[in-house]
Amino acid sequence: MANDADTMPFAPFEWMLALRYLRPRRKEGFISVIAGFSFFGILLGVATLIIVMAVMNGFRNELFDKILGVNGHMVVHKIDAPFTDYEEVAKKIRTFAGVRTVVPLIEGQAMISTSVQASGALVRGVTEDSLKHLSAVGGNVRFGTLDGFGSKRALAIGTRMANALGVRVGDGVTLVAPRGATTPFGTVPRVKRYPIAAIFEIGMSEYDSTIVFMPLKEAQSYFRKPGQVNAIEIVIDNPDHVGVIHDPILKAIGPSFALSDWRQTNSSFFNALQVERNVMFLIPMLIVVVAALNIISGLIMLVKDKGRDIAVLRTMGATRGAVMRIFFITGASIGVAGTLAGLLLGVAVCANIETIQNFIEKLTGTSLFPGEIYYLLHLPAEMDVGEVVSVVIMALVLSLLATLYPSWRASRLDPLEALRYE
Repeated sequence: MANDADTMPFAPFEWMLALRYLRPRRKEGFISVIAGFSFFGILLGVATLIIVMAVMNGFRNELFDKILGVNGHMVVHKIDAPFTDYEEVAKKIRTFAGVRTVVPLIEGQAMISTSVQASGALVRGVTEDSLKHLSAVGGNVRFGTLDGFGSKRALAIGTRMANALGVRVGDGVTLVAPRGATTPFGTVPRVKRYPIAAIFEIGMSEYDSTIVFMPLKEAQSYFRKPGQVNAIEIVIDNPDHVGVIHDPILKAIGPSFALSDWRQTNSSFFNALQVERNVMFLIPMLIVVVAALNIISGLIMLVKDKGRDIAVLRTMGATRGAVMRIFFITGASIGVAGTLAGLLLGVAVCANIETIQNFIEKLTGTSLFPGEIYYLLHLPAEMDVGEVVSVVIMALVLSLLATLYPSWRASRLDPLEALRYE
């Protein structure tokens, strides 16, 4: 008689038989092939989910940092009047907790040209301190320096613009503003030549090829707005808290100002990213679902093939629960092993994604991630622990659920019917 330990749920003999059924045998070759496809399907599904979610997180965070690192989290505009009292407004805003930087600026369109090339530019006039505190710019100066920028009649441009214009630090460029002096013969564009003081690389191709920074005083003179600014940009410690600080700031500066934040100015862009992220989650998840269906079909074929073995076990005293657990362990082992292998593969790819990208680009001689199309200069990947755990749990649950019906079928098999034709 078997002892109590042997008849407890998930007893050693149940594990022994379950793992034995996983080993490939000659007459069960097709079943082993299905089990192998199930394993690799779950592996690829889990790994793909982890990689896709990490890349989408990296995209969002990188774009979030680049866009908001240049444009600010909140913007103050004066309503129906020149914005001349910007220094007083800036002092009020700086008193709020959580406000990191307040940037008065003038913004205007111009054409920037050299003897080599000409292109459109977005000119932003800011103070030296403000420009240095913009981490996307001040911390990414590749050539030249921003020291003394406020007292110079000079510009700071992006690397892509510098390459397109064929200029280096110290070279001169010509700015042409369409709104210049009005004469009896019409409006004459304003043309002025400036040297290049610094070349920065934000890492977002659209910004590196279009934005030009100019000292605030010089911008006021160039755009004929003495003592004025177009707006004040506010950078706060946590961009997700703009809703908390929005109303108090608006109340403090008064009703003659309009205050907008990044959720309004970039809402369609970030909503599109979220929709794309959800779709990219659903597609790889279907791989896991198909792999789970393969587990069901493989186990049903295994149960049918092992009908005689099940009958013998039942006649020897094995309970229906023991038979069900044997086939449950068999199917669950495929799902658990595939999930863990997919987890390791996904984490390894995310940790070395730039190395893999560089290797494939060298091997194929093509650029997998052109900055002109994807805005960023490299493929980002940032894993979120919560999302990785959710993917693993989802794969495990689907795998375990897939084993229930075949295991139940095995436990309901009648020993007499199974042995009748043996």
